[in-house]
Amino acid sequence: MSDLGAGFGYLMKGQRWVAQHGRWFGFGLLPGLVTLVVYAGALIGLGYGADDFVGWATPFADDWSSPWQGILRTGLTALVFVFGLFLAVITFTAVTLLVGQPFYESLSEEVDRSEGGDVPESGLPLWRELWISARDSLRILLRVAFYGIILFACGFIPVIGQTVVPAIGFCVSGYFLAEELTAVALQRRGMVLKDRLVLLRGRRMLVLGFGVPLTLAFLIPVVAVFLMPGAVAGATLLARDLVDPDAVPDPGPGPGTADSGDAPAPRAWSA
Repeated sequence: MSDLGAGFGYLMKGQRWVAQHGRWFGFGLLPGLVTLVVYAGALIGLGYGADDFVGWATPFADDWSSPWQGILRTGLTALVFVFGLFLAVITFTAVTLLVGQPFYESLSEEVDRSEGGDVPESGLPLWRELWISARDSLRILLRVAFYGIILFACGFIPVIGQTVVPAIGFCVSGYFLAEELTAVALQRRGMVLKDRLVLLRGRRMLVLGFGVPLTLAFLIPVVAVFLMPGAVAGATLLARDLVDPDAVPDPGPGPGTADSGDAPAPRAWSA
């Protein structure tokens, strides 16, 4: 359980870093603002159109008596919106990172520089980095969609569907959100998607401690935009410690020295 607290600690350290480097905070806000406008419009449209979609998809309930028709369609409308919100949380990060690739690469490099040691660079042209990011994001989104469909179906199970399933959904969202954010720093270290997933699975609770609180915060409109620069900074600090613990100065007792419990020691990767 200590890894959960350590993961949250990296999130807080990232927010502190951008608070202390105001120019980089403002620099990192721009991609999120652009993406927020687009997503806000999409969610508003979903909110207005979800009930019509459910009515079209459930013609068998047209002749049902009250209150059963209302209960079914109201429940399904809520599930459709929650599913859309679930996908929005994940895709928001992917799209924002893609739009802001040059911004977040520079921010992540500055975090590495401020922490000392080598500052890895991919050495790839921008178009190539954008292509790799888009390809990997699509692969992650397909995984998320797969889990989302399963969870959506499980949402019809009485009691469990309204309690356990949403909790699992937030964990899935948090895990893949953390993957997307750490990818900025790990790609510069020459790690492909498969290697990144292996690395993160080795410290699953640490990753959840970082990603789940961020997912919950991202549910609040506008908050995601303001947390995004610090999230990239915190993910860079987390990636540094996972890839090479010796690269991060010893912070003393706290997130950087949390016990990993039964999880295997993180594997060191060279850039």
